[in-house]
Amino acid sequence: MWATAVGVARVRALETERENALFRDPLAQAFAAAGDLWPSSPPQPDDEAARRRRLAVSFSIVIRTKFLDDLLQEASTAGVRQVVLLGAGMDSRAFRMDWPTGTRLFEVDTAAPLDFKAAVLRQEQAVARCERITVAVDLRDDWPEALAAAGHDPALPTVWIAEGLLIYLPEDAVDLLLSRIGARSAAGSRMGLTLGSRGVIERFGADAVPGSAASMWVSEMPDDPVGWLAGHGWDARTSTLRECAAAYGRPISTPPQREERPGGLISAIRR
Repeated sequence: MWATAVGVARVRALETERENALFRDPLAQAFAAAGDLWPSSPPQPDDEAARRRRLAVSFSIVIRTKFLDDLLQEASTAGVRQVVLLGAGMDSRAFRMDWPTGTRLFEVDTAAPLDFKAAVLRQEQAVARCERITVAVDLRDDWPEALAAAGHDPALPTVWIAEGLLIYLPEDAVDLLLSRIGARSAAGSRMGLTLGSRGVIERFGADAVPGSAASMWVSEMPDDPVGWLAGHGWDARTSTLRECAAAYGRPISTPPQREERPGGLISAIRR
């Protein structure tokens, strides 16, 4: 997942350079450049089909970033002042988004990526636009206790983001994560999730995933994500990549190759 986080930063850096960028991430290039100093991942196929698959995955990263940016802005407008980024990676939303006064943003990840990130942030003299709190813990361990020790208040609404995370967790671990989130979510809390559709690896191929992390891609979206989240106490809405891309002015021109299942871009509100 380490290489994947840097790969996502590269995608965000390329989007930032576009004249009509859906978002601007000034730190993405610095994360990508610093990541290039580390041992590179194995060479990836460079045939035309592989190139198209990589472009498709990069496109999905751009669309999901915009989707979650909008969700966070909506939560802030609704008065939510606690943000938790689970598996934060090279996320720079604490630095690139406008946050209302009093916002506390918790970045939860293991120590290695957080330390790497801290070095880049020092180099770039980056200043957070909210109170940013890092929580170094493995999500397979007791991260709720670590989050509480860092100052998270479960009595107040929280907006939770799990971006590009759940696909790396087996089904039982995903359910445990959702249960833990729910236990620390006051009514009115928000949540943004990204989930892979069934068969996505077969459609895109392992070479399409940034950082060659496809071998760790073990979890897939439930057939009924709305019902699944309802069982965890959340009212959810799903959107497909195609729907969001069209709404953002980046329509996908090719017709779907098969009937599209419920979307893997999910927003939810705690009952």
